[in-house]
Amino acid sequence: MKSGKGGCEVAWLNTCFFLLLFATTSIPSTTATVSYSDHCASVVPEATPTFPEQGTLLSIRTVTSQCKGGDRILGKNSSFSFYPNKAVSGDILTKYATSTAGVYTVEGRVRFSSSNSFYLMSNSTPRNPTHSRFRARLGSLSFQLNGLWSQSSGKLCVVGSGSWYTKEGNHLNLDAVLKLNFAKNSSISTSLVTGLLESLSFPNKTTYFEPISILAFPPMKQYQYTLLSEESVGFSGGDDVPTNSSLSLRPGGICSMLSWRFSTFKLKYESTCMQNCTPLGDTIGYVPTLMSLYAIQCSEDEQKLRYLIEFPNNSYVSHSRAFDHIAALVGEGTWDGRKNQLAVVACRILDATSALSSAHLGDCSIRLSLRYPATWSIGKSMTIEGQIWTNKTTNDSGYFDKITFQNSDNSVTGAPGVKYEYTEMERVKRSCQAQKPVKKKRETYPEGNSSDMRFDFSVKSSQGNTAWGYAAPIFVGDQFYEERDSVFISDSVMDFSEVQSLPAVEEKTSSTGPVNISYIISLRPLNGVKLGGGTYFFNQSLSPNRQAEIWAEGVYDEETGHLCMVGCRSAGSVAESLDCEILVKFQFPPVNGKNQGTLKGSIESTRRMNDSLYFDHLDVSSTALYFSQAKRFIWRMGFEITMVLISNTLICIFAGLQLFYLKKHPDAIPFISLLMLLILTLGHMIPLVLNFEALFLENHNKQNVLFGSGGWLEVNEVIVRVFTMVAFLLQFRLLQLVWISRVGNGKEKGLWGSEKKTLLVSLPLYVLGGFIALFVNWKRNKYSPTYHVAVYQEHSLWGDLRSYGGLVLDGFLLPQILLNIFQMSKESALSHSFYVGTTFVHLLPHAYDLYRAHNYVHRHVDGSYIYANPSADFYSAASDVIIPCGGMLFAGAIYLQQRFGGRCFLPGRFRKSEVYEKVPVVSSD
Repeated sequence: MKSGKGGCEVAWLNTCFFLLLFATTSIPSTTATVSYSDHCASVVPEATPTFPEQGTLLSIRTVTSQCKGGDRILGKNSSFSFYPNKAVSGDILTKYATSTAGVYTVEGRVRFSSSNSFYLMSNSTPRNPTHSRFRARLGSLSFQLNGLWSQSSGKLCVVGSGSWYTKEGNHLNLDAVLKLNFAKNSSISTSLVTGLLESLSFPNKTTYFEPISILAFPPMKQYQYTLLSEESVGFSGGDDVPTNSSLSLRPGGICSMLSWRFSTFKLKYESTCMQNCTPLGDTIGYVPTLMSLYAIQCSEDEQKLRYLIEFPNNSYVSHSRAFDHIAALVGEGTWDGRKNQLAVVACRILDATSALSSAHLGDCSIRLSLRYPATWSIGKSMTIEGQIWTNKTTNDSGYFDKITFQNSDNSVTGAPGVKYEYTEMERVKRSCQAQKPVKKKRETYPEGNSSDMRFDFSVKSSQGNTAWGYAAPIFVGDQFYEERDSVFISDSVMDFSEVQSLPAVEEKTSSTGPVNISYIISLRPLNGVKLGGGTYFFNQSLSPNRQAEIWAEGVYDEETGHLCMVGCRSAGSVAESLDCEILVKFQFPPVNGKNQGTLKGSIESTRRMNDSLYFDHLDVSSTALYFSQAKRFIWRMGFEITMVLISNTLICIFAGLQLFYLKKHPDAIPFISLLMLLILTLGHMIPLVLNFEALFLENHNKQNVLFGSGGWLEVNEVIVRVFTMVAFLLQFRLLQLVWISRVGNGKEKGLWGSEKKTLLVSLPLYVLGGFIALFVNWKRNKYSPTYHVAVYQEHSLWGDLRSYGGLVLDGFLLPQILLNIFQMSKESALSHSFYVGTTFVHLLPHAYDLYRAHNYVHRHVDGSYIYANPSADFYSAASDVIIPCGGMLFAGAIYLQQRFGGRCFLPGRFRKSEVYEKVPVVSSD
């Protein structure tokens, strides 16, 4: 072994070697192998770098880009994916000015992706983790590129390499050249970025791929708005709306108000559309029902924006999805202060059907106006309203009828000055006067402006079909309803992300009586089921995203928790087509109830049954945790964590006392049941095995419970598993001692015989109990399916087997009782602290479950149970009495056996006079 300076040098060389090895295996190949002059000199001649010129030249984002080609590496577009188009993204940075004026050296990374990459990641579960990494990269490709850009010509040419993996998992370097056309100082006509990525390999090589054409609308720092002059806007043709009926621009300017990342609107046509329906003509092959706006960029100084306007064929609109150039427009907008509306001039994307590189903008005859209504009413509770039209005449090519659009997304609401006009209160009085329930003493209900007034619910028709819904207030009295932080618990999802920071909530001490209230109610059917009879409700009301909405207004009585409203729904895609013959009733449970309350209600049509818009009665139910109960709920979970820690600590203490007892009484070791110790050992080992991945790989399943708690739950999970590990080791040590005592000599054959008899009696009992659990599970699934928030959930077979395993663990003393009967011994094999204490620890959860049932909200999601989890044992009012009684009976039997003999509680004819005697062991000393 070397030391001193020589040793340091050797260590340093070894470190460098491993760093070099890591770098060469993890960094993709550079562009040193690709010659710029061979592939780009004809586009932008080579130039010598002179001085640094740092900055972002071009930033391409997925949502404003699209690409075609490269099927071999990116796959073909899939019509079954939420991502039907291939996308490109990346950043090009300027590095140096050059000896040629207006020419700059650039470098950057460009990424290509397609729907295939998402499909392979979500549908492949290979056993080899390395192979999983290869599969995840299929359909996704990244290039590191270097080259030159000419400001005068707007041409950019870069060369480089990309790292890619084949289906077999082989790594390849793909050399390529990328040529782009874009101008730094651009306007609407030159704002498109087009280009082509070409492979530098031969077609018969594995490193070859088809050319990829690129189309993008990136934000430009020096963009010039040219469509919004007074002469060119020409906003005649839209409906003239009084200025005072729209809200003015919010404080903060146009960008803070209008540059949403994404906003989706529902389209309403003036009449049944047969032709001249859309701004896109017949090229898209469908009549769109949705429109999305995406602000490419916003200029606060000029008070103008640039928009990408898309008309998707499905309801899924995401910032991670490439746009479809065939179904999109590009426009410029500005705020018109005289009319309090956004004015947009939009252009079509032309000549991009065959090759994206030939695309350009033209036909800028499309107009769009958007405003914030200052007054809302039933059926018109829209955050944003607007129109789309063209300044062409009816006989012109590209003409289409005027289209209105609207958005009722409450996430954009709350603009100052908005008011609500209650227009259906006379009908509410006639329909709801006889519906008012009698007030009960000592019961309080949610306040009208509290967070408890918004809730999820399930819907069931008279035919038993099920859907789910969501209801939220819009206005309470004259005040806009603000969505405060609160806790919602449904039967499928729980969200506690804000619970730790919630302020204390005081219970309401007095009621204020009836208050006017308006609601937005959203309903969605499950798996295409239809609700109602005759003409189905959802057939008439469903939007393209398979969602129906009801706008309602009425009266909420804070003294009785009764809400009665008249509702309106859309009766089709034609503008102003509403069905307002709907009666909505909800009954809230009391806030001060100890147990969970069930919100019940109904949605029914007041039309005659032979009316085309009639639908059958719909029953509504919901199980929700009130905001005021959240503190108690979280306290319960903290208490349960403490109980788990205490229980595991006691198990360790009682097992340690048993080891200490056996050290003083070594002759008692062979008389302990191996089967009993095996059950206790497995009871601690199985949870450790099942949670091994969660403990060491942090792969927690958090679908049911989401805690924004800074990791406190994870820390307690680790502590619990540590104590479980200690308890397992102690139980395993007891098992080892008994096994060694049995096989250490040949004089314990009588005990082995008794152990075998114990196994022969216990095993059939356990198997029979397991079959009963399977039969009960099958019976429940066949005849009694359950619905939780409109989601059908079968009773879990694995959950029932886990519960049965918990029952076996509760009765861990049964094998010891049987062993004592067969061996007819008075030997005190178990210490009082062990069998009494362990029994107490196993039966305490049942006592707690009885307490919890009368004091806390019950849940049907395993994630909310930390202690006394129903999936780990049988918990019910009957089980919580029977199982503890059985456990105490077993403990009493052990006490009597160790005091009066193994068969002391059997009838006299079953007892024998002879008693098993231990054979003395002769010491070798």
